[in-house]
Amino acid sequence: MLLAAMTYMVVFVAFVWDMASHSKTLGLQEQRRAQKRAAAQQEDARELVGAGAVGSSAAGAEHPGSGRSVRATAAADAAPGEFRTTADNSTRGAGEFESLNYRRNARRPAARVAVTLMVIAFLLHAFAVVSRGIAADRVPWANMYEFCSTGALVVSGVYLVTLVFKDLRFVGPMVSGLVLIMLCLATIAFPTPVSPLQPALQSYWLIIHVSIAVAASGIFTITFAMAVLQLLQSRREKRLAAGEESRMGFLRAVPDSVTLENFAFRLNSVGFVFWTFTLAAGAIWADQAWGRFWGWDTKEVWTFVVWTVYAAYMHARVTRGWNGNRSAWLSIAGYMCVVFNFTIVNTLFPGLHSYSGL
Repeated sequence: MLLAAMTYMVVFVAFVWDMASHSKTLGLQEQRRAQKRAAAQQEDARELVGAGAVGSSAAGAEHPGSGRSVRATAAADAAPGEFRTTADNSTRGAGEFESLNYRRNARRPAARVAVTLMVIAFLLHAFAVVSRGIAADRVPWANMYEFCSTGALVVSGVYLVTLVFKDLRFVGPMVSGLVLIMLCLATIAFPTPVSPLQPALQSYWLIIHVSIAVAASGIFTITFAMAVLQLLQSRREKRLAAGEESRMGFLRAVPDSVTLENFAFRLNSVGFVFWTFTLAAGAIWADQAWGRFWGWDTKEVWTFVVWTVYAAYMHARVTRGWNGNRSAWLSIAGYMCVVFNFTIVNTLFPGLHSYSGL
């Protein structure tokens, strides 16, 4: 576990390095495109002056290219599928997620190193979690230490699987940072020796209920990172649209806020289905263990609170048109409830679900 944590730390540094270098490259490309637009504008002005004010319309008919606008020139110069601000990008629909596809001509050695090291860290992490399960002779998620370390493994695994389909390397710094924090919490705040299961946990529902809950938490972790980036990107877009400069140059390497929002919504939809199953499976398990489906235990209440917040997020965005920053804040609020449910409820509130092992 220590080797995995050290590798994740190097992964975090490599992802940050990639964000800095890639955003600088994109900044230079933007400057060259701006120079091309300025040169094209000057050329258009010279052509209009040469044609004369009286014959300007006729000249425009004879030379269709002379009347092109600066926005058209910018669209022609921009790389295909690249987004910078919502104002500069009006394409929405089937090609909306093209900015999340991999670019064959993009040279990002730091990102390749980061992804490679993250695969190595994931393998070391998986070996540590499996070793814990073998030592305990059970599934390794019966206390806070095991749940936190296994949850960090799922976050890393979900991120690596998503990388196969979409280029989400821009989320790498936050994901690797969160995984590192979870491992530090597991080893520093929640150290727990190997121990047998409590009688209430000795059920096959432990595998079903907790594994789906961990998977949902892993998905919510990634969407939380995307929601934070969405808020930052939205603020940058507003400043650029107002003609102001933005100090957050690293966001050049991040897609526009609309793309982030829509992709996070898709992932949250999957996570919400998993959490719904977690709630239902927990009720069935409670009936088998304690003879009732629902008892208003603190853990049960906060699990329902998490479900309610994400249900409100799904409903508000689909039916009430809560797009933009409001949906991002709802997603962040849902993840804060997940964190509260996992940390504060498990450690400070007594109840039937007090399995922290501390």
